[in-house]
Amino acid sequence: MRVSFGSMNSIFVSACLAFPTFLAATPPMFADSLEIKNYGHSSILISGKEQSVLLNPFRAVGCASGLVEQNISADIILASSLLPDEGAKTSKGLFLVKPGSYRFKGLSLEGFSSPHDRVGGRRFGMSTLWRWKQNGLTFAHLGGAASPLTIHERLLIGNPDILFIAIGGGAKVYDAQEAANVVETLKPKIVIPVQYQRKEKTPSCDQQGIEAFLELMKDYKVRKVGKEYTLKKQIPQNQSIYLMN
Repeated sequence: MRVSFGSMNSIFVSACLAFPTFLAATPPMFADSLEIKNYGHSSILISGKEQSVLLNPFRAVGCASGLVEQNISADIILASSLLPDEGAKTSKGLFLVKPGSYRFKGLSLEGFSSPHDRVGGRRFGMSTLWRWKQNGLTFAHLGGAASPLTIHERLLIGNPDILFIAIGGGAKVYDAQEAANVVETLKPKIVIPVQYQRKEKTPSCDQQGIEAFLELMKDYKVRKVGKEYTLKKQIPQNQSIYLMN
């Protein structure tokens, strides 16, 4: 078969024109990333291109004393309980605090009831543990947990990519050793600790700092990521602890 020089030239030009079209089909970086912003205590906003999820909005009382109360908007608000430091209705959005299965704006969310203390909920009642998938990543929010996970809860939560877990101890959240046990069980890729004392001690707070937890988590790489962090869909496979300001 004979192919003329003019035909070859035409094929070459067509291929060059098609190449930029292929590049243009690649989605923008933000489509494959999530912005995580820390407001303090256990309140964190996870924002993607299509959905935003706010964890535990608070009143500035107890261990949240001295923090700035936020009045922001999010598609979904996931609260651990109705206690003022982790379930205040200060922000706008679909407020979820009761256990159950929810579908909203393309997200599937599961809430599981768990004691908010170490005496079966007799002191602080029950908290809600949350699991959902956002932008292809699986999240678990254990910001208000104090009781060891049951086998049933372990199966429901699974092995999340990102785990938010309270580690400061006190009467109603995990202490360092309890939190480390949960991390060892769930084996998340990224751990984001919440609810612990910062440098300035709050007299009305019974929680401790983060040092004891980090001492127990020597197999995890510790990264200081600041107050805001862009979490890409392709997260590192090595296990890490992200410390947020």
